[in-house]
Amino acid sequence: MHTWHWQTWNGLPYLTCSLLEQWPHGFFTNQFWPRSPQELVGALRPTARVYRVKQVHGNTVLPTGTLTPVSEGALESPESDLTEASAQNNQNTPDREPFLHADGLHTQKALEAVWVASADCTPVLIADSETGQVAAVHSGWRGTARQIVPEAIAKLQQQGSKLENLRVAMGPAIAGEVYQVSLEVAAEVGATAVPKGQAGDAAAILDILQKLPAPPVLADPEPGRVRLDVRRAIALQLEQLGIAPEQIACAPHCTYQSPEYFFSYRRDSQKKVQWSGIVSI
Repeated sequence: MHTWHWQTWNGLPYLTCSLLEQWPHGFFTNQFWPRSPQELVGALRPTARVYRVKQVHGNTVLPTGTLTPVSEGALESPESDLTEASAQNNQNTPDREPFLHADGLHTQKALEAVWVASADCTPVLIADSETGQVAAVHSGWRGTARQIVPEAIAKLQQQGSKLENLRVAMGPAIAGEVYQVSLEVAAEVGATAVPKGQAGDAAAILDILQKLPAPPVLADPEPGRVRLDVRRAIALQLEQLGIAPEQIACAPHCTYQSPEYFFSYRRDSQKKVQWSGIVSI
């Protein structure tokens, strides 16, 4: 059983996972707002090069070699990463640090820190115990439906990773018990998590999912709605790839139900985020 630990930096709390203890990493809380990754890296490895992207709820995962490290003091607006319109509103002006559009990053060298922002969506940190390389992924329901976490793993495999050496930690996110979605959204996500060869129409997909152990779809009293556990859906995607359950950890924290530690867009409708990052070794 993997354990999660509260750490402190400058007197403020952040989470780490025993599964990733080899790598400097952290799932930071709302108490660090509005600090940016180029400052937060000081809690992990101050000498690491910092990389982030403009998140757009897609499934693109970029290698660090395609980006320029973020410089200290660069102007950025991470809160806009939460909005669906962010892709359209990302105007690169002379006083703004330009960020490529993506929702995941993977490293290629040692001492590279990759970061994602979230506020209900799932921050996923992935590490390879043999190569030392890592990835950071932002996976909401849209990214999960587009299988961004398997995409990140495929990118790591392309540069030599083997599935049995990977470690995947899913940080604080909105819990399935409080995440109400439409049947269509649940089926779109669920289609990627049902056992191979068993997918059908939306009703069939949801029926299959609800019969699974620890189902990712839960009943909702409102007609046409269900509750969706995105992190459980991601875990099922990983298990389909051949990643063992003991290689996966899920934080026992819900952003929606823990206002003292985490921003939740669904709870507060505020465009604020917490950051999660990991450093390659």
